Amino acid sequence: MTAGPGVVARQTARGSEEGTALLAAACLFRSLADPSRLSILRHLALGERRVVDLMAHLGLAQATVSGHLACLRDCGLVTSRPQGRASLFSLAVGPELLELLVAAERVLAATGDAVTLCPTYGADSTADAGGSTTDTPASSLPAPGPPAEATTSGTVRGAR
Repeated sequence: MTAGPGVVARQTARGSEEGTALLAAACLFRSLADPSRLSILRHLALGERRVVDLMAHLGLAQATVSGHLACLRDCGLVTSRPQGRASLFSLAVGPELLELLVAAERVLAATGDAVTLCPTYGADSTADAGGSTTDTPASSLPAPGPPAEATTSGTVRGAR
């Protein structure tokens, strides 16, 4: 017996919604797939920072830090506000993002070296993307607070 047109339409809609959600998740993870961007996010978890502060922390050029911040802002993960001639950057979704980073550390602890040894995405699969190291594990960051207010349209665009 074959499914009627209403059943097929509902299944197609569900599949489309799931596909859209998976695409958004993949875009989110691509935005986090750079050691420098992860370090920026961890540093912003400690409070607002200017580009010059992040440059000093990361040891990267202004253009590089600004490019990473633009990516994170375009993805809805950071916001900025003017302060004099500079801009102060902060996490747009602090508690949720911190929970994700802590969960990622738990997954990495559970999988051991498998991720870094992966021939497709492991440490030796591509050149070092940022040349930086992170010195603040997510598990040592402040505990997430109350949910953040939505400050963006809620869409996730592809990472650069």
